Amino acid sequence: MLLINNSVVEQILDMKGCIEALETGYRDLIHERAAYRGRYDLFVPNDDPKLMYRWGTMEGASRSFETFAIRMKSDMLEWPEGKTVEKYCVEPGTFCGIIMVFSTRNGEPLAIINDGIIQHMRVGGCAGLGAKYLSREDSAVIGIFGAGGMARSYLLAFNEVRKIREVRIYSPTTTNRETYANEMSQKLGIKITPVERSEDAVRGCDIVATCTDSIQVVVNDPGLIEPGMHLTCVKANEWNPEIVKKSDLVIKMGRATKNLDEGQIRIGAEAAVVAGNAEEIKRIANPKVDIFSQDFPLLTDVMSGKLKGRTNRNQVTFFANSGTQGLQFASAAGYVVREAKRCGLGEEIPTGWFLQDIRD
Repeated sequence: MLLINNSVVEQILDMKGCIEALETGYRDLIHERAAYRGRYDLFVPNDDPKLMYRWGTMEGASRSFETFAIRMKSDMLEWPEGKTVEKYCVEPGTFCGIIMVFSTRNGEPLAIINDGIIQHMRVGGCAGLGAKYLSREDSAVIGIFGAGGMARSYLLAFNEVRKIREVRIYSPTTTNRETYANEMSQKLGIKITPVERSEDAVRGCDIVATCTDSIQVVVNDPGLIEPGMHLTCVKANEWNPEIVKKSDLVIKMGRATKNLDEGQIRIGAEAAVVAGNAEEIKRIANPKVDIFSQDFPLLTDVMSGKLKGRTNRNQVTFFANSGTQGLQFASAAGYVVREAKRCGLGEEIPTGWFLQDIRD
């Protein structure tokens, strides 16, 4: 069995490989060779009314990779001023998320992987798939809201599927957008301009992506949207629903968990339970805007040819990057384990530590 940390993942998983792994997983799903469960959260209120504990999990399997994977994360959450969500484990700046990978051939535990790099890459990779199947092939100007890890992986993915000429990056924090522009322009060799006004990251762009930790609407004015744009997001609340409604084609990555059992609640589009009373549940900042909970055609419908994607240059397409998270981890982590074994990377630990002779 392998222990694989983020530095090893970074050596193995580039965006090209990530997108290929994800596309393999979704081809499996199309041909009924994959399965997944959407995100499930368990909340525990803290004695400090500003804090909330959250345990999150999602899982999936891909027959092409012969893997089952479960991603688990342990967070302390707070919502400063009700504008963003901040999270950490133990102390600010540290995080706990792991992926356990098992063989679907014989049930063998294959690996424990830090989830940080894979988490960013799999979300960005799916945004790249959305752009590949929905954006104009000559899309060259990108607008991005946010300057964190997701903003980086989204740009890497767009650059993988389209020939990018220019990027406009908006963040309300000047230092963040300037740092992003300097770093990513050197990495990709393209022009990246930090902009002071949010509307400048929309006007004149071919692809616009919101990659923020905001729990409020980020792009609000439908008048900013121009014919031919491709729009996408990270979170359910980032776009004014009127913009989504007026888009010519709205496609969703996949479905989240449905048919919630008694006692479960929804946090956004996800399933959750809370070890608390009604008043404590109110502490959880549940965005009022939620585009993910609506039923839209799925990207697999476009990939399979069941549904046409973009049919002309002037269509506005919107890609809701939500759902099927468990399959994304099975695919990306399956790829990482395969390549780690091939390259002799990762720290070996005895598989026997995880086996027993008592039937459960």
